[in-house]
Amino acid sequence: MSDARAAVPPPSNEPTLSYAPGTPERALLKQTLGRMGAETIDIPNVIAGKEIATGALREVRSPHKHALLLARCHEGGAKEAEQAAGAALAAWPEWSRTPFTARAAIFLKAAELLATRYRPTLNAATMLGQSKTVYQAEIDSACELIDFLRFNVAFAERIHEDQPQSSAGTWNQADPRALEGFVFAATPFNFTAIAGNLPTAPALMGNTVVWKPSQNAALSAHYIMRLLIDAGLPPGVINVVYGAPQPIADALIARPELAGVHFTGSTEVFRSLWKNVGDRIASYRNFPRLVGETGGKDFVFAHPSAEVDALAVALVRGAFEYQGQKCSAASRAYLPASLYARVKERVVALMADIRMGDVADFRTFMGAVIDRRSFERIGRYIEQARADASCSIVAGGSVSGEEGFFVQPTFIETKDPKHRLMCEEIFGPVLTAWVYPDSEYERALEICDSSAPYALTGAFFARDRAAVLHASSKLRHAAGNFYINDKPTGAVVGQQPFGGARASGTNDKAGSALNLLRWTSPRIIKENFAPPVGLAYPSMGAE
Repeated sequence: MSDARAAVPPPSNEPTLSYAPGTPERALLKQTLGRMGAETIDIPNVIAGKEIATGALREVRSPHKHALLLARCHEGGAKEAEQAAGAALAAWPEWSRTPFTARAAIFLKAAELLATRYRPTLNAATMLGQSKTVYQAEIDSACELIDFLRFNVAFAERIHEDQPQSSAGTWNQADPRALEGFVFAATPFNFTAIAGNLPTAPALMGNTVVWKPSQNAALSAHYIMRLLIDAGLPPGVINVVYGAPQPIADALIARPELAGVHFTGSTEVFRSLWKNVGDRIASYRNFPRLVGETGGKDFVFAHPSAEVDALAVALVRGAFEYQGQKCSAASRAYLPASLYARVKERVVALMADIRMGDVADFRTFMGAVIDRRSFERIGRYIEQARADASCSIVAGGSVSGEEGFFVQPTFIETKDPKHRLMCEEIFGPVLTAWVYPDSEYERALEICDSSAPYALTGAFFARDRAAVLHASSKLRHAAGNFYINDKPTGAVVGQQPFGGARASGTNDKAGSALNLLRWTSPRIIKENFAPPVGLAYPSMGAE
């Protein structure tokens, strides 16, 4: 026990390793990929610190290599969800009273372990299990998750230090308490860092958590849990339950002790969760906090003054890195007729250089999409575009599912700016462009703002500063993260806190103090050093 007013280590963004030929990190990761690709592990649920094997096994296979059996995951259901909720509630009294510095030390330790010993393991798990390339895995499962762990501690310290003023003879204090009950964290397949952040951010603030990872990211989730346990996380603080989402979510939302939901996934699922909570609102001990980052139909808008080469690279990287499966991926483009011929030529040339295949080959730019359901859905969009007279496939358009779920990067041009390809989330490597007449620039801005229900990320390209200012104003509510002369992907913790509004979520900005505040229920304490001893006020005196 220490009475020191300790200052947490100041965070800085984790450097991205290059994995260039001849580097030690390349050799170590290659070795780890070989070892992990040759083994089939068992993935249990973890409840109250104990491994729970249900015997209901689900195979975990690599999206880019169907033959590669990576693990057998023990699927849980309502029973295991109930057990996990009970474990979280049992751990809450002690954990919520644990000093902030003691909680913070665990997550700072996890960051150090991930920056060193766990780095090749979690990167390899993300590459093999989620088909990320080496670069995409490094910026996600290593750098971004390390940044979340370190920066969240610094943001939490700021919350604890934000204290009210005190007048003479009194002392006012703000106590950022944990929520009463447990937090349900439901995480997606596409970012290992998000999977790590959604349960740990509430836990840092003194909450206990039931974590439901995506079935398509069980391998990396397994190693995140091992990382946290190795860092000293007490039993029951974070409990992980694998399995089909519906029975687990239903069991947890039915509990009167539900304190909050931390969610990243589809808009449809989040709306369903919100409705289920609303239908039960009278049954809860407190009003649950609902924090969600959901869908996106992210745009790139080019002004006639845009620089062509930078625009083309942003379109290709923004649309096709990680197979277009980023929440922020460029999916629709608004391009001026005066630039289109040059932009199209450059985009097609860049696409021709894209290598697609096994991510264990570090020359690969694109792996496979995550599963058969996604593969078939994206394929249907492409086939519908092929049959639609208002659309033309400029480049790409092929799919192959024999060895892995491969979808060729696809660039489509449409004559209809409100075509479904310009409005609906596809979540795959499909970029659709509408070429607007330069004379209809204002109309194009209005269509960009209003034609899709989402407002997650967007990018605007121009060399004309007046155009940048005008577009930033016109598109102010079209994106929670707005990029000027840059692709709409690649938010960095501490630099671009992430989140959007409209149908894209509650915009609570992961990677900032705003998100952490959602996991606190502040108590204000007033202590009076000179309490009054008489009833009358001076104004009550006789004339």
